[in-house]
Amino acid sequence: MQTCCPIVELRQYTLHPGKRDVLIDLFDREFIEPQEALGMNILGQFCDLDDPDRFVCLRGFQDMASRAAALQAFYGGPVWKAHRETANASGFALETSDRSPRGSKEIPGGIVIGTIYYFDAPVNSAFIDFFERVMKPVLAETGAAILASFVTENSENTFPALPVREGENVVIWFARFSNQADYDRYLATLTQSPNWRDEVLNELTIHRNIAQEVLRLSPTARSQLR
Repeated sequence: MQTCCPIVELRQYTLHPGKRDVLIDLFDREFIEPQEALGMNILGQFCDLDDPDRFVCLRGFQDMASRAAALQAFYGGPVWKAHRETANASGFALETSDRSPRGSKEIPGGIVIGTIYYFDAPVNSAFIDFFERVMKPVLAETGAAILASFVTENSENTFPALPVREGENVVIWFARFSNQADYDRYLATLTQSPNWRDEVLNELTIHRNIAQEVLRLSPTARSQLR
């Protein structure tokens, strides 16, 4: 699979009503550089366009051991301790383009789409090969600018103080679109594509245990992915 980091976390936070902008301002202003100084890569922060109280972020690590060390250092360190009450009040509790500088407020115009396929068993190499060899070219030729794709890391959570959804098996891929109209055109083109119908849908039908979720994400002012 194409990856930007060996280990990437997709974190989705459902916040207290009306508090998302408070968290975004805090995260973009105070939390990016301190986390990256500890070895994390803060890949992207987003508003969920279909849920006004959901904040989504992606952060990358070199491996599970460095993830544990970095998270322990951050959540046990001075930056989190100084701002955790504000973050927790918003609901943020412990449970690639260039980034804009601190203080930036201009929201990028594009949207990022995350498509998640859920399986009831670990994702096998045959599906990964199918995605890379057949599915990804069809997605690209119908208008999806694919950013990255990932498969579940089934290792034990190395930082239990920050829970993750364990026991789930997914493939997720991200794509960039210039705006909602561009995304709508892509969906229409994909639906009408003979290659999608004949080469991809038939194969997906074989995997009858697949469920799909689509995240429509609007990058924050300082998101690397935009």
